[in-house]
Amino acid sequence: MQLKTPIFLLALIVVGFAMIAPIHADELPVVRVLAAGSLRAAMTEIAAAFQSAANVRVDSSFGPSGVLRERIEKGEQADLFASADMGNPLALSRAGKSGPVVLFARNQLCAFVRPGLAVTPDTLLSTLLDPQVKLGTSTPKADPAGDYTWAMFAKADVIRPGSRAALETKALQLMGGPTSAAPPAGTDLFAWHLREGHADVFVAYCSAATGFKRNLPEATIVNLPPALATGADYGLTLLPTKNENAAAFALFILSQDGQNILSQNGFDAPLVPRQRQ
Repeated sequence: MQLKTPIFLLALIVVGFAMIAPIHADELPVVRVLAAGSLRAAMTEIAAAFQSAANVRVDSSFGPSGVLRERIEKGEQADLFASADMGNPLALSRAGKSGPVVLFARNQLCAFVRPGLAVTPDTLLSTLLDPQVKLGTSTPKADPAGDYTWAMFAKADVIRPGSRAALETKALQLMGGPTSAAPPAGTDLFAWHLREGHADVFVAYCSAATGFKRNLPEATIVNLPPALATGADYGLTLLPTKNENAAAFALFILSQDGQNILSQNGFDAPLVPRQRQ
């Protein structure tokens, strides 16, 4: 199926909004979205705002971006893919399985530290290398958070040769894999792992800080020092679909309303206008 051009998509969006009429909630048209797990809170808010504005419901399925890409490659039907990296959606685009990829959000890695363990940005690397400290990470290849963490390990090797091998060896890949344990419903994943003693330090996205601190207020969140700082670029792509509302939702994510919601959820929203001085 040939994907529509961006200009034609924008025309469809304008026509689509003009034709919207009030209907019952159970009769609303649906946009199907596959989105990175780190987007759950933000995307849920964006979906609710979009439904209110456009009378279109968004059904989202969340998971590790690499796993979601594989599901799409195997034929799962969806309208939009919001990934925690650029590589997975670009792979789909290059294979003709999606449209162009747009950068719509950015994130950073932080260290989530259990209560009672004193860590600062200056001592973080030494703490991570301590054989007595259990290091939790996501799963590389399946989840971009794991890939970003491994990239951070490579930066550590520049500071202290041998760090990369040591960190890769000791890292406990506690999330993002097909058999990763899930916390009880309503429990923050990182707080649960630290509380249960599965890890002493968990390297994760800074955007997860609010939920983490709500669940484990005694814990600390440590920013990576400049030499280890590692960012994450999030990519959005339309999948081959006849659902014109998918383009409208993509545009809503890129709108100021959508970008503001991302910013409020701890993401760097690259399309938010700069404040005037």
